[in-house]
Amino acid sequence: MRRLVCFVLAALAVAPSGAFAQMQPHRAEYALRLGTAANAPRIGTAVQDLTQDCAGWHLKRDILTEIALTASWKINLSSKLDAEEQRAGNALRYRTVQVQNGNTRETKGRVQRSDKEVRAEITYPEGPPAQFTLPPPTLMPVAAIDHLIERLRAKAAAFPALMFDAEVMGDVFLIDVTELEDGRLRGPRPVDTPVALPKVKSWPVYMTFTRGRQQAQKPLFAASAQILENGVLDRLTVETGLVTVTADLQSLEMRPAATCPRS
Repeated sequence: MRRLVCFVLAALAVAPSGAFAQMQPHRAEYALRLGTAANAPRIGTAVQDLTQDCAGWHLKRDILTEIALTASWKINLSSKLDAEEQRAGNALRYRTVQVQNGNTRETKGRVQRSDKEVRAEITYPEGPPAQFTLPPPTLMPVAAIDHLIERLRAKAAAFPALMFDAEVMGDVFLIDVTELEDGRLRGPRPVDTPVALPKVKSWPVYMTFTRGRQQAQKPLFAASAQILENGVLDRLTVETGLVTVTADLQSLEMRPAATCPRS
């Protein structure tokens, strides 16, 4: 179940940046529900807080959920991510803390791109740090969807992206993106108060997530969402094959981008 909720976070990580993107820092809060029905039970919240300075991006993501499997058996889960990504997208440092029914697991990691390779080093609660090399096209979490936005702007109907994921696997995801036809995306929930969205272009997309270093395997999960060109995400649906979790925007605060001297 911890991995299921983290799948939602991995899909929420689809937020662009980079020199050519129109990404804006923002704080977004989402309601999580189990299933796609209009009256699906609410199981928690997810908050994504993205700020920027002249050194780079600062991403905080916080999820809290409680799922009642039976009248007496409940799963309480919280997951927190605190990450810093260089403005150029060449380095990432992060810390995750996940608590399931009182059991805490903390992970720290860093990913660095050089002229020769992309290397990751991850420290787990037990054992020595894991060190490994990632595929050269691997993008950091914030920079990854700069690629997605640019491809959608270019009217690419389908395309791949490799993104490092800090919360589900501590490894790289292969994300296959397809733009959906109008009307194919899940509609807004009637129980939610509409959130005023910036008047910018957006795209309905469908994405599958596969292990990036084991691409012959079947996708771990799939997601659909409405993605705005400034990085805001809404009407997210995550399908694992066993259950479906949805995330709907409840509040949005847009923030000014950092004004930095030209290098």
